Amino acid sequence: MYAPVIELLVEQFAKLPGIGRKSAERLAFHILDNMSEAEVDEMCKVISSTKKNISFCPVCQNLTDTAPCSVCSSEKRDKSTICVVESPKDVAAIESTNEYNGLYHVLHGALSPIDGITPDDLKIKELLLRLNSDVDEVIMATNPTVNGTATAVYIQKLLQPMGVKITRIAHGIPIGGGLEYTDEATLAKAMECRREM
Repeated sequence: MYAPVIELLVEQFAKLPGIGRKSAERLAFHILDNMSEAEVDEMCKVISSTKKNISFCPVCQNLTDTAPCSVCSSEKRDKSTICVVESPKDVAAIESTNEYNGLYHVLHGALSPIDGITPDDLKIKELLLRLNSDVDEVIMATNPTVNGTATAVYIQKLLQPMGVKITRIAHGIPIGGGLEYTDEATLAKAMECRREM
C-alpha cells in the first residue's frame, strides 16, 4: 500500500506496546509530514543515547543512568524497608504518592508459567542477596493479578525462614489492573493499608 520504506517505518512503530496498525501509520506520517529532518535526527539521537546510557541499578535493579541509582544512594531513605515491584513504572507510580520513603527492588516481570517466565527470569536472587540485619520489612507491591499474586506468594515463601516481616499492599487497586494506571490517592491508600502476608 505504501512505499517499502514507509511500510517498514509503520511496522517498527506497530511493534511498540499499545500501538496498532492505524496508530503506527499516524506516527509514521506525522514524522514524514510534520517533523523537520533536524527534529527527526534529534529524536533518533535521544532514543539511541537513552538506550546506551540506561542500565540496571546494581542494588535495586531499577533503570538508572548512575550506579547506584538516586534512591539507593540517598541518605534520606529508610534502609530498613524494601518495596518489591514488577517494573520501573511501578517505582515511579509509588514515588508519585510521596507516601513511601524506603528502598525498592524491581523484579522486571512476574511469574508466568504459560509464558515461560520462571523465578530464574526475574531479579529474585538479587533481592535475596540484599537482605541483611538492617532490613526489617519487605513490602510486596506486585500487581494484583494472578501472576503478580503468585509472584508475591513465591517470594513470601522464600523470605519467611529469614525472619523478616513480609507485608502486601492493600487491595484498593482494581484486580487485574496495573500500578502504573492507578491514581495517586488509591495507590497512597494501598501503601498505607498494607498488611502482613
